[in-house]
Amino acid sequence: MEDLYALQEQLLEQVDVKERYLLSEIDWNERLISIKGARGSGKTTLLHQYIKFKLGKEYTPLYVSLDNLYFLENTLISLAKEFVLLGGTHLFLDEVHKYPHWSRELKLIYDQFPKLKTVFTSSSMLEIYKGESDLSRRAVNYNLKELSFREFVLFEKGYTLPKLSLSELLENHGEIAKTIKKDLQNPLRDFKNYLNYGCYPYFLQGQNGYLQKLVRTISLIIEVDVNAIENIPYSNSIKIKKLLVAIAQSVPFTPNISKLSERLGMSREFLLNSIKILNRADLVMELFKPTKGIGALTKPEKLFLNNTNLILALSRTVNEIGTMRETFFANQFKNLNDHEIHLAEKGDFLIDRKHVFEIGGKGKSTGQVKGLKNAYVVRDDMEIGSLNIIPLYLFGLLY
Repeated sequence: MEDLYALQEQLLEQVDVKERYLLSEIDWNERLISIKGARGSGKTTLLHQYIKFKLGKEYTPLYVSLDNLYFLENTLISLAKEFVLLGGTHLFLDEVHKYPHWSRELKLIYDQFPKLKTVFTSSSMLEIYKGESDLSRRAVNYNLKELSFREFVLFEKGYTLPKLSLSELLENHGEIAKTIKKDLQNPLRDFKNYLNYGCYPYFLQGQNGYLQKLVRTISLIIEVDVNAIENIPYSNSIKIKKLLVAIAQSVPFTPNISKLSERLGMSREFLLNSIKILNRADLVMELFKPTKGIGALTKPEKLFLNNTNLILALSRTVNEIGTMRETFFANQFKNLNDHEIHLAEKGDFLIDRKHVFEIGGKGKSTGQVKGLKNAYVVRDDMEIGSLNIIPLYLFGLLY
Protein backbone atom coordinates (compact mmCIF):
# COMPACT_ATOMS: atom_id res chain seq x y z
CA MET A 1 0.00 0.00 0.00
CA GLU A 2 2.82 2.43 0.81
CA ASP A 3 4.29 1.86 -2.64
CA LEU A 4 0.94 2.72 -4.22
CA TYR A 5 0.76 5.99 -2.28
CA ALA A 6 4.34 6.82 -3.29
CA LEU A 7 3.56 6.17 -6.95
CA GLN A 8 0.46 8.35 -6.71
CA GLU A 9 2.52 11.26 -5.38
CA GLN A 10 5.00 10.91 -8.25
CA LEU A 11 2.21 10.94 -10.81
CA LEU A 12 0.44 13.92 -9.28
CA GLU A 13 3.61 15.99 -9.45
CA GLN A 14 3.47 15.72 -13.25
CA VAL A 15 -0.21 16.54 -13.74
CA ASP A 16 -1.06 18.75 -16.71
CA VAL A 17 -3.19 21.78 -15.82
CA LYS A 18 -5.12 21.67 -19.12
CA GLU A 19 -8.51 20.24 -18.16
CA ARG A 20 -10.76 18.11 -20.37
CA TYR A 21 -14.41 19.14 -20.70
CA LEU A 22 -15.70 16.14 -18.74
CA LEU A 23 -13.94 17.14 -15.52
CA SER A 24 -16.60 19.76 -14.76
CA GLU A 25 -19.55 17.67 -16.01
CA ILE A 26 -19.14 14.61 -13.78
CA ASP A 27 -21.17 14.46 -10.58
CA TRP A 28 -18.28 13.40 -8.34
CA ASN A 29 -20.61 12.87 -5.37
CA GLU A 30 -21.86 9.56 -6.81
CA ARG A 31 -20.62 6.42 -5.05
CA LEU A 32 -19.60 4.55 -8.20
CA ILE A 33 -18.56 6.36 -11.38
CA SER A 34 -17.53 4.78 -14.68
CA ILE A 35 -15.47 6.79 -17.18
CA LYS A 36 -15.06 5.15 -20.58
CA GLY A 37 -13.05 6.42 -23.51
CA ALA A 38 -10.64 5.51 -26.26
CA ARG A 39 -7.03 4.84 -25.38
CA GLY A 40 -5.19 8.17 -25.49
CA SER A 41 -8.23 10.36 -24.87
CA GLY A 42 -7.00 11.50 -21.44
CA LYS A 43 -8.84 9.37 -18.86
CA THR A 44 -5.80 8.90 -16.61
CA THR A 45 -4.99 12.61 -16.65
CA LEU A 46 -8.64 13.35 -15.81
CA LEU A 47 -8.37 11.30 -12.61
CA HIS A 48 -5.08 12.91 -11.64
CA GLN A 49 -6.49 16.39 -12.23
CA TYR A 50 -9.52 15.74 -10.05
CA ILE A 51 -7.39 14.39 -7.20
CA LYS A 52 -4.91 17.25 -7.33
CA PHE A 53 -7.05 20.25 -8.20
CA LYS A 54 -10.66 19.45 -7.25
CA LEU A 55 -10.76 17.02 -4.33
CA GLY A 56 -10.75 18.71 -0.96
CA LYS A 57 -7.76 18.33 1.37
CA GLU A 58 -9.99 16.76 4.03
CA TYR A 59 -10.35 13.61 1.90
CA THR A 60 -7.91 10.73 1.45
CA PRO A 61 -7.65 9.50 -2.16
CA LEU A 62 -5.76 6.63 -3.77
CA TYR A 63 -5.08 6.26 -7.48
CA VAL A 64 -4.00 2.89 -8.83
CA SER A 65 -3.80 1.35 -12.28
CA LEU A 66 -5.20 -2.18 -12.48
CA ASP A 67 -2.19 -3.40 -14.47
CA ASN A 68 0.06 -2.66 -11.48
CA LEU A 69 2.19 -5.61 -10.34
CA TYR A 70 0.56 -5.18 -6.91
CA PHE A 71 -2.38 -7.21 -8.22
CA LEU A 72 -0.29 -10.26 -8.94
CA GLU A 73 -0.45 -11.00 -5.19
CA ASN A 74 -3.41 -8.90 -4.03
CA THR A 75 -7.06 -8.58 -4.97
CA LEU A 76 -9.02 -5.43 -5.64
CA ILE A 77 -11.41 -6.15 -2.79
CA SER A 78 -8.52 -6.62 -0.32
CA LEU A 79 -7.05 -3.29 -1.47
CA ALA A 80 -10.36 -1.54 -0.85
CA LYS A 81 -10.73 -3.14 2.60
CA GLU A 82 -7.25 -2.07 3.72
CA PHE A 83 -7.73 1.38 2.20
CA VAL A 84 -10.98 1.97 4.10
CA LEU A 85 -9.44 0.74 7.39
CA LEU A 86 -6.67 3.31 6.92
CA GLY A 87 -9.23 6.10 6.51
CA GLY A 88 -9.42 6.17 2.71
CA THR A 89 -12.38 8.01 1.21
CA HIS A 90 -11.93 8.03 -2.59
CA LEU A 91 -10.59 5.13 -4.65
CA PHE A 92 -9.61 5.80 -8.28
CA LEU A 93 -9.11 2.68 -10.40
CA ASP A 94 -7.59 3.03 -13.86
CA GLU A 95 -8.07 0.55 -16.73
CA VAL A 96 -10.26 -1.96 -14.92
CA HIS A 97 -10.60 -4.06 -18.07
CA LYS A 98 -7.08 -5.34 -17.36
CA TYR A 99 -8.23 -6.96 -14.11
CA PRO A 100 -9.89 -10.41 -14.57
CA HIS A 101 -12.84 -10.12 -12.16
CA TRP A 102 -13.36 -6.37 -12.25
CA SER A 103 -17.18 -6.28 -12.21
CA ARG A 104 -17.61 -8.84 -9.42
CA GLU A 105 -15.17 -7.11 -7.10
CA LEU A 106 -16.45 -3.62 -7.90
CA LYS A 107 -19.93 -4.83 -6.92
CA LEU A 108 -18.53 -6.20 -3.63
CA ILE A 109 -16.75 -2.89 -2.95
CA TYR A 110 -19.96 -0.98 -3.62
CA ASP A 111 -22.03 -3.24 -1.34
CA GLN A 112 -19.52 -3.64 1.51
CA PHE A 113 -18.16 -0.09 1.81
CA PRO A 114 -21.09 2.33 1.50
CA LYS A 115 -19.03 5.39 2.54
CA LEU A 116 -16.29 4.80 -0.04
CA LYS A 117 -16.51 6.65 -3.34
CA THR A 118 -15.05 4.70 -6.26
CA VAL A 119 -14.23 5.97 -9.75
CA PHE A 120 -13.04 3.58 -12.45
CA THR A 121 -11.92 4.04 -16.04
CA SER A 122 -11.99 1.57 -18.88
CA SER A 123 -11.62 1.19 -22.59
CA SER A 124 -14.52 2.57 -24.60
CA MET A 125 -15.15 -1.05 -25.62
CA LEU A 126 -16.14 -2.21 -22.15
CA GLU A 127 -19.84 -2.88 -21.63
CA ILE A 128 -20.28 -2.81 -17.87
CA TYR A 129 -23.61 -4.63 -17.93
CA LYS A 130 -21.95 -7.65 -19.58
CA GLY A 131 -19.45 -8.39 -16.83
CA GLU A 132 -19.85 -11.16 -14.24
CA SER A 133 -21.90 -8.75 -12.14
CA ASP A 134 -24.28 -6.20 -13.62
CA LEU A 135 -23.14 -2.73 -12.51
CA SER A 136 -25.61 -0.81 -14.66
CA ARG A 137 -27.86 0.01 -11.66
CA ARG A 138 -24.96 1.00 -9.44
CA ALA A 139 -22.52 2.89 -11.65
CA VAL A 140 -23.11 6.31 -13.19
CA ASN A 141 -21.53 6.24 -16.64
CA TYR A 142 -19.63 8.92 -18.54
CA ASN A 143 -17.90 8.80 -21.91
CA LEU A 144 -14.77 10.84 -22.65
CA LYS A 145 -14.59 11.72 -26.34
CA GLU A 146 -11.55 12.86 -28.24
CA LEU A 147 -10.65 16.54 -28.07
CA SER A 148 -13.18 18.84 -29.68
CA PHE A 149 -12.00 21.73 -31.84
CA ARG A 150 -13.01 23.98 -28.94
CA GLU A 151 -10.68 22.11 -26.56
CA PHE A 152 -7.88 22.00 -29.12
CA VAL A 153 -7.92 25.80 -29.40
CA LEU A 154 -7.92 26.12 -25.61
CA PHE A 155 -5.00 23.73 -25.20
CA GLU A 156 -2.91 25.13 -28.05
CA LYS A 157 -3.65 28.85 -27.87
CA GLY A 158 -5.21 29.40 -24.46
CA TYR A 159 -8.32 30.94 -26.00
CA THR A 160 -11.71 29.87 -24.64
CA LEU A 161 -14.32 29.39 -27.34
CA PRO A 162 -17.97 29.16 -26.23
CA LYS A 163 -19.58 25.77 -25.75
CA LEU A 164 -22.74 25.72 -27.84
CA SER A 165 -25.96 23.77 -27.93
CA LEU A 166 -27.10 22.73 -31.39
CA SER A 167 -30.06 25.12 -31.21
CA GLU A 168 -27.75 28.05 -30.34
CA LEU A 169 -25.47 27.17 -33.22
CA LEU A 170 -28.30 26.94 -35.76
CA GLU A 171 -30.00 30.14 -34.62
CA ASN A 172 -27.01 32.41 -33.96
CA HIS A 173 -24.11 31.02 -36.01
CA GLY A 174 -23.50 34.31 -37.82
CA GLU A 175 -22.94 36.40 -34.69
CA ILE A 176 -21.00 33.60 -33.01
CA ALA A 177 -18.64 33.32 -36.00
CA LYS A 178 -18.08 37.10 -36.09
CA THR A 179 -17.04 37.09 -32.43
CA ILE A 180 -14.68 34.14 -32.94
CA LYS A 181 -13.15 35.77 -36.03
CA LYS A 182 -12.48 38.95 -34.06
CA ASP A 183 -10.64 37.13 -31.27
CA LEU A 184 -9.12 34.09 -32.99
CA GLN A 185 -7.97 35.92 -36.14
CA ASN A 186 -7.62 32.81 -38.33
CA PRO A 187 -10.07 30.09 -37.26
CA LEU A 188 -9.72 28.18 -40.56
CA ARG A 189 -5.98 27.72 -40.07
CA ASP A 190 -6.55 26.48 -36.53
CA PHE A 191 -9.32 24.18 -37.76
CA LYS A 192 -7.05 22.65 -40.40
CA ASN A 193 -4.42 21.99 -37.72
CA TYR A 194 -7.07 20.29 -35.60
CA LEU A 195 -8.14 18.03 -38.45
CA ASN A 196 -4.50 17.01 -38.95
CA TYR A 197 -3.24 16.49 -35.41
CA GLY A 198 -5.67 17.79 -32.78
CA CYS A 199 -7.96 14.94 -31.71
CA TYR A 200 -5.84 13.49 -28.88
CA PRO A 201 -4.22 15.40 -26.00
CA TYR A 202 -0.74 14.03 -26.66
CA PHE A 203 -0.36 16.45 -29.57
CA LEU A 204 0.98 18.71 -26.81
CA GLN A 205 4.07 16.47 -26.63
CA GLY A 206 4.98 17.49 -30.18
CA GLN A 207 3.51 17.35 -33.66
CA ASN A 208 6.36 15.60 -35.47
CA GLY A 209 5.82 12.20 -33.88
CA TYR A 210 2.07 12.57 -33.40
CA LEU A 211 0.86 10.25 -36.17
CA GLN A 212 3.46 7.61 -35.25
CA LYS A 213 2.16 7.64 -31.68
CA LEU A 214 -1.37 7.36 -32.99
CA VAL A 215 -0.47 4.29 -35.09
CA ARG A 216 1.07 2.67 -32.00
CA THR A 217 -2.07 3.51 -30.01
CA ILE A 218 -4.24 1.85 -32.66
CA SER A 219 -2.13 -1.31 -32.46
CA LEU A 220 -2.40 -1.39 -28.66
CA ILE A 221 -6.18 -0.99 -28.83
CA ILE A 222 -6.54 -3.96 -31.17
CA GLU A 223 -3.81 -6.22 -29.78
CA VAL A 224 -4.20 -5.47 -26.05
CA ASP A 225 -7.59 -3.92 -25.26
CA VAL A 226 -9.61 -6.05 -27.66
CA ASN A 227 -7.89 -9.17 -26.36
CA ALA A 228 -8.48 -8.22 -22.72
CA ILE A 229 -12.17 -7.47 -23.21
CA GLU A 230 -13.24 -9.86 -25.96
CA ASN A 231 -10.72 -12.65 -25.25
CA ILE A 232 -9.86 -12.77 -28.94
CA PRO A 233 -6.69 -14.67 -29.92
CA TYR A 234 -3.81 -12.79 -31.52
CA SER A 235 -4.49 -14.33 -34.95
CA ASN A 236 -7.98 -12.84 -34.97
CA SER A 237 -6.62 -9.50 -33.76
CA ILE A 238 -4.48 -9.40 -36.89
CA LYS A 239 -7.58 -10.02 -39.00
CA ILE A 240 -9.36 -7.14 -37.27
CA LYS A 241 -6.38 -4.89 -37.95
CA LYS A 242 -6.50 -5.86 -41.65
CA LEU A 243 -10.20 -5.01 -41.67
CA LEU A 244 -9.47 -1.57 -40.21
CA VAL A 245 -6.83 -0.91 -42.88
CA ALA A 246 -9.26 -2.02 -45.60
CA ILE A 247 -11.86 0.42 -44.28
CA ALA A 248 -9.28 3.21 -44.01
CA GLN A 249 -8.23 2.86 -47.63
CA SER A 250 -11.70 3.60 -48.95
CA VAL A 251 -13.65 5.67 -46.42
CA PRO A 252 -16.47 6.49 -46.40
CA PHE A 253 -16.84 2.75 -46.82
CA THR A 254 -20.03 1.06 -48.00
CA PRO A 255 -19.42 -2.51 -46.90
CA ASN A 256 -20.04 -5.41 -49.25
CA ILE A 257 -20.00 -8.14 -46.64
CA SER A 258 -19.70 -11.08 -49.01
CA LYS A 259 -16.74 -9.66 -50.95
CA LEU A 260 -15.06 -8.34 -47.84
CA SER A 261 -15.34 -11.59 -45.91
CA GLU A 262 -13.90 -13.51 -48.88
CA ARG A 263 -11.04 -11.03 -49.30
CA LEU A 264 -10.06 -11.05 -45.62
CA GLY A 265 -10.78 -14.71 -44.91
CA MET A 266 -13.51 -14.02 -42.34
CA SER A 267 -16.92 -15.51 -41.85
CA ARG A 268 -19.85 -13.11 -42.21
CA GLU A 269 -20.60 -13.31 -38.49
CA PHE A 270 -16.99 -12.66 -37.47
CA LEU A 271 -16.72 -9.76 -39.92
CA LEU A 272 -19.86 -8.02 -38.69
CA ASN A 273 -18.83 -8.60 -35.07
CA SER A 274 -15.38 -7.15 -35.84
CA ILE A 275 -16.99 -4.00 -37.24
CA LYS A 276 -19.00 -3.68 -34.01
CA ILE A 277 -15.78 -4.09 -32.00
CA LEU A 278 -14.01 -1.37 -34.01
CA ASN A 279 -16.99 0.90 -33.49
CA ARG A 280 -16.98 0.32 -29.72
CA ALA A 281 -13.21 0.89 -29.69
CA ASP A 282 -13.78 4.36 -31.20
CA LEU A 283 -11.80 3.47 -34.32
CA VAL A 284 -14.70 3.49 -36.78
CA MET A 285 -18.21 4.93 -36.90
CA GLU A 286 -21.16 2.86 -38.12
CA LEU A 287 -23.88 4.94 -39.72
CA PHE A 288 -27.39 3.83 -40.61
CA LYS A 289 -30.47 5.32 -42.19
CA PRO A 290 -33.21 6.10 -39.64
CA THR A 291 -35.56 3.53 -41.10
CA LYS A 292 -33.15 0.63 -40.57
CA GLY A 293 -32.94 -1.37 -37.35
CA ILE A 294 -29.53 -1.71 -35.73
CA GLY A 295 -29.14 -5.32 -34.65
CA ALA A 296 -26.08 -7.28 -33.64
CA LEU A 297 -25.59 -8.61 -37.16
CA THR A 298 -26.97 -5.67 -39.11
CA LYS A 299 -24.75 -4.35 -41.87
CA PRO A 300 -24.10 -0.60 -41.53
CA GLU A 301 -24.95 1.59 -44.51
CA LYS A 302 -21.59 3.39 -44.29
CA LEU A 303 -18.41 3.20 -42.27
CA PHE A 304 -16.21 6.16 -41.43
CA LEU A 305 -13.01 6.22 -39.42
CA ASN A 306 -13.77 7.70 -36.03
CA ASN A 307 -11.91 10.98 -36.58
CA THR A 308 -9.81 12.80 -39.16
CA ASN A 309 -6.49 12.09 -37.41
CA LEU A 310 -7.12 8.36 -37.88
CA ILE A 311 -7.55 8.95 -41.62
CA LEU A 312 -4.10 10.55 -41.82
CA ALA A 313 -2.53 7.81 -39.68
CA LEU A 314 -4.03 4.83 -41.53
CA SER A 315 -4.72 5.82 -45.11
CA ARG A 316 -1.99 5.18 -47.68
CA THR A 317 -3.69 7.20 -50.41
CA VAL A 318 -4.32 10.91 -50.90
CA ASN A 319 -7.05 11.87 -48.47
CA GLU A 320 -10.20 13.31 -49.98
CA ILE A 321 -11.06 16.62 -48.34
CA GLY A 322 -14.74 15.69 -48.64
CA THR A 323 -14.14 12.62 -46.50
CA MET A 324 -12.30 14.71 -43.91
CA ARG A 325 -15.25 17.13 -43.70
CA GLU A 326 -17.89 14.41 -43.35
CA THR A 327 -15.80 12.47 -40.82
CA PHE A 328 -15.38 15.57 -38.66
CA PHE A 329 -19.08 16.39 -38.75
CA ALA A 330 -20.19 12.85 -37.90
CA ASN A 331 -17.62 12.56 -35.11
CA GLN A 332 -18.94 15.65 -33.34
CA PHE A 333 -22.34 14.01 -32.87
CA LYS A 334 -21.22 10.48 -32.08
CA ASN A 335 -21.72 9.61 -28.42
CA LEU A 336 -23.35 12.91 -27.51
CA ASN A 337 -26.12 11.83 -25.16
CA ASP A 338 -28.63 14.42 -26.31
CA HIS A 339 -28.30 13.87 -30.08
CA GLU A 340 -28.48 11.03 -32.59
CA ILE A 341 -27.04 10.91 -36.09
CA HIS A 342 -28.22 9.02 -39.20
CA LEU A 343 -27.56 9.08 -42.91
CA ALA A 344 -30.07 11.30 -44.69
CA GLU A 345 -32.19 10.29 -47.69
CA LYS A 346 -31.47 13.74 -49.16
CA GLY A 347 -28.34 15.54 -48.02
CA ASP A 348 -25.57 13.86 -46.04
CA PHE A 349 -26.66 13.59 -42.40
CA LEU A 350 -29.86 13.64 -40.38
CA ILE A 351 -29.57 14.84 -36.77
CA ASP A 352 -32.26 13.95 -34.23
CA ARG A 353 -34.45 12.75 -37.13
CA LYS A 354 -35.22 16.41 -37.80
CA HIS A 355 -32.30 18.49 -39.09
CA VAL A 356 -30.76 17.72 -42.51
CA PHE A 357 -27.16 18.73 -43.24
CA GLU A 358 -25.31 18.79 -46.55
CA ILE A 359 -21.52 19.03 -46.14
CA GLY A 360 -19.16 20.59 -48.68
CA GLY A 361 -16.58 23.23 -49.58
CA LYS A 362 -17.09 26.98 -49.92
CA GLY A 363 -18.73 26.51 -53.34
CA LYS A 364 -21.35 24.05 -52.09
CA SER A 365 -24.83 25.17 -53.16
CA THR A 366 -28.13 24.63 -51.38
CA GLY A 367 -29.54 22.69 -54.33
CA GLN A 368 -29.44 19.24 -52.71
CA VAL A 369 -31.50 20.36 -49.70
CA LYS A 370 -33.73 22.82 -51.50
CA GLY A 371 -37.34 22.54 -50.39
CA LEU A 372 -36.54 20.52 -47.26
CA LYS A 373 -37.57 21.75 -43.82
CA ASN A 374 -34.85 22.28 -41.21
CA ALA A 375 -32.14 21.84 -43.86
CA TYR A 376 -28.67 23.40 -43.76
CA VAL A 377 -25.54 23.56 -45.87
CA VAL A 378 -22.32 23.22 -43.89
CA ARG A 379 -19.30 24.68 -45.68
CA ASP A 380 -15.60 24.30 -45.08
CA ASP A 381 -13.21 27.17 -46.02
CA MET A 382 -15.73 29.69 -44.77
CA GLU A 383 -15.35 31.85 -41.65
CA ILE A 384 -18.81 33.42 -41.39
CA GLY A 385 -22.06 32.05 -42.79
CA SER A 386 -25.57 33.39 -43.27
CA LEU A 387 -29.13 32.10 -43.16
CA ASN A 388 -28.96 28.28 -43.48
CA ILE A 389 -25.30 28.18 -44.57
CA ILE A 390 -23.00 27.44 -41.62
CA PRO A 391 -19.18 27.20 -41.35
CA LEU A 392 -18.04 23.65 -40.64
CA TYR A 393 -15.64 24.52 -37.80
CA LEU A 394 -18.49 25.83 -35.64
CA PHE A 395 -19.67 22.23 -35.11
CA GLY A 396 -16.47 21.73 -33.12
CA LEU A 397 -17.98 23.80 -30.30
CA LEU A 398 -20.67 21.31 -29.22
CA TYR A 399 -18.63 20.01 -26.25
